[in-house]
Amino acid sequence: MASSNFKPALIVVDMQEDFCPPHGNLQVPEGRAVVPLINTLLALPTFTLRVGTQDWHPPSHISFASNHPGKQPFVDTCIVTNPYNPDESYTTRLWPNHCIQESPGAELVPELDVGRIDKIIKKGTDARVEMYSAFYDPLKNPRVSDSGLSEVLKEAGITHVYVVGLAADYCVKSTAVDAVTEGFVAYLIEDGTRAVDAVGWTAVKLELKLAGVNVVSKDDVEVRRLFGEGEDS
Repeated sequence: MASSNFKPALIVVDMQEDFCPPHGNLQVPEGRAVVPLINTLLALPTFTLRVGTQDWHPPSHISFASNHPGKQPFVDTCIVTNPYNPDESYTTRLWPNHCIQESPGAELVPELDVGRIDKIIKKGTDARVEMYSAFYDPLKNPRVSDSGLSEVLKEAGITHVYVVGLAADYCVKSTAVDAVTEGFVAYLIEDGTRAVDAVGWTAVKLELKLAGVNVVSKDDVEVRRLFGEGEDS
């Protein structure tokens, strides 16, 4: 059982068909390979809460290159402007159509032990903004889309957050960083994720560490304590 100063949650980010080989529209290399470890973590009684997320985009989503005539996925970008504040904007990468609401590609992979997940959070539902993080979009003045995840975690008394899923350098990264922002101790379990750009992963890990995220492996003490080993809880 977790003590009052260690009430961990597991966040399983976007383990969806479109992000996994062999048929996904936006395949993350070796994306399916992380499922066995994630299922092992989901089965642990140590977690106070287990949350799964799904990208859940309308067909008109701003991140789809198909919605920007003449632009190509992966190589081109677009500017996202706050619909409530024209002075606030950011640049985002364009992608192939993926995880469209109610489509087969948006479904969680069948290998995932979904029955052990306590709550599913759908994100990226607002066509006007990109939302990598499971918490909210990057716009702040005002915020455009908030999933309510922070409130869910805080109501459960969560102190530590462990993040796995896809993709390491986008949605997993953003979720872990925002977990720190929301006041949680955040761990990204490296064995439980894969990156879109494996070559750039080393630089992303440095960004994560600078943001206060603990990048750990399944054999590190911070993870082994979930199995009743290592640090006292």
